[in-house]
Amino acid sequence: MNRFEGKVALVTGAAAGIGRATAQRIASEGGSVFLVDVARDGLEETAKLITEAGGNAAFATCDVSDEGEVHATVQACVAEFGRLDVLCNIAGILLLEHFEKIPVEKFRRVLEVNLVGTFMLCQAALPHLLETGGNIVNTSSTSALAGMPYGAAYGTSKGGVSALTRTLAVEFGKRGVRCNAVNPGSIKTAMGSGGNLPDDADMQLVMRAMPIDKARGPEVIAAVVAMLASEDGAHINGEEIRVDGGTLS
Repeated sequence: MNRFEGKVALVTGAAAGIGRATAQRIASEGGSVFLVDVARDGLEETAKLITEAGGNAAFATCDVSDEGEVHATVQACVAEFGRLDVLCNIAGILLLEHFEKIPVEKFRRVLEVNLVGTFMLCQAALPHLLETGGNIVNTSSTSALAGMPYGAAYGTSKGGVSALTRTLAVEFGKRGVRCNAVNPGSIKTAMGSGGNLPDDADMQLVMRAMPIDKARGPEVIAAVVAMLASEDGAHINGEEIRVDGGTLS
């Protein structure tokens, strides 16, 4: 399939995990990808993997919570490739802690990266997406749909992403820009490892988030993102697709 031939996608969080898998998937289908993350080494590795496979990639380091860096990064993408067709907001951070122990500054930081960062990238990219009739795929979470133990900050940020996605879908749908989201759950990435749990976590609560079959790799999310971002998703707008192995079924 070459669903992205002649298209340009900006992918945040592209240094590893779901972001890397998404960038590789879009590039494998003919798209040019602009890779964004704070981790330069990871970006270089992702770019190498894509180019060695015959794809086209460029990258820039960016803290998605910094408005100036966000706007400069979007401009760099357009300067590099001449257009922007797809924005994949995948960058995010996770905080798992007992609610009463969460420092306010850490709560704010999660919102700044996961929610405000997504907002700013959408705002910066939209003028270019309106020109190309492009679309946005945001990353929400199953924690936006059901209670996640120790995840007050993360779940709050992802609930905001879900609401933002629906708002943009309604506001810009008539102008030719779609906006959808994926809700991952039980995906094997470094961020999602059990090492992030509080030391005295109640494992009975944690087990509520286990999938029916097994946890899977980030490529299963990348496949859904690619569908939504391509013409196969042309009639999907304002939707959230839960990809969690049946956990919340």
